[in-house]
Amino acid sequence: MSGRDPSIGEADLEWCYEAVQGVSRTFALTVEVLDEPMSSHICLGYLLCRVADTVEDAGHVPPEVQTELLSTYDAVLDPEDPTDIEEFRSAVDEWIPSESERNADWEVVARSPTILATFEAFPEDVRRAIVPPVREMVDGMAMFVERHADAGGLRIDDRAELEQYCYYAAGTVGTLITNLLTRADVDDERVGRLYDTAEEFGLLLQLVNVSKDVYDDYIAENNVYIPAEWLDDEGVDQDAIVAPENRESSARVVDRTAEHAHSFLDDAQAYLETMPLEHGNTMAAWSVPYLLAVGTLRELRSRPEDALTETGVKISRQEVFAVMSAASETGRGSLAELRETIARKPFHRASSTPEQ
Repeated sequence: MSGRDPSIGEADLEWCYEAVQGVSRTFALTVEVLDEPMSSHICLGYLLCRVADTVEDAGHVPPEVQTELLSTYDAVLDPEDPTDIEEFRSAVDEWIPSESERNADWEVVARSPTILATFEAFPEDVRRAIVPPVREMVDGMAMFVERHADAGGLRIDDRAELEQYCYYAAGTVGTLITNLLTRADVDDERVGRLYDTAEEFGLLLQLVNVSKDVYDDYIAENNVYIPAEWLDDEGVDQDAIVAPENRESSARVVDRTAEHAHSFLDDAQAYLETMPLEHGNTMAAWSVPYLLAVGTLRELRSRPEDALTETGVKISRQEVFAVMSAASETGRGSLAELRETIARKPFHRASSTPEQ
């Protein structure tokens, strides 16, 4: 792609792009429709976050070890600390599955020295924009692991803790994006609006994930992000959230969580409508995940019980492609109209319905 920094190793950068495809096809859609250099910057920023996220989610790693690993990784990212990435790589080595059993997430951890070396070739202003929010995320993850160490997994207590977790998991990413965007000549009022709504953009996307991934989060990672406070209102214990006998009651709490996510849609839209299209940024890159979140909320509100089973809640590939196509062809002025249409029915059906 044109616009790449010639000092960055082409082979390593290509591997980083492939790695994002492996760990998150959804986020890869964003990277694909950004232009350079923003595409490379977001790709590497995401992978730096993913290293920490994989350690945090590792059920086979004792909580005290997770905390130590995250602390070491934070020190690696600290420009004032002499800790080397090889120290983190050595410390995490015994917990990385063998090559034959390693998934894409653990391959990212295994190749963390490659990721960091590629990142460190970026200009200083780019590194200054990315490192602080990534370190804030890492610190927050370590805090949550330590806080819930006795449970063997995360157990969110109430709405305040849920929002705090979502901030560290995704609100920090909103700040990272905004830091990159405001390196341009952006007026103070616009910068203020961006930072005022960046957190909400991240919270929306993370709350949608929390709402739709209840079954996988509990079964695969022993994490329950749905607040105990809300489940208590329905007489459901967190450790029985996916039990068949609690399906109806738990579904009401999933719907409540999705409703809470819905409350962030307006601020997230305001963020998108304010962001400058500089440094290779594109509206499509961020409007696609936003509009897919709208579609996922539509499905969640329709069938919240599916979030509690292997069925899961997802939107069809046809709708994903239709949203991507529409987002790439229209500007920020049509975002509200697209949101309204997708909130009503699957977009590929709505867009193929002839005018009456």
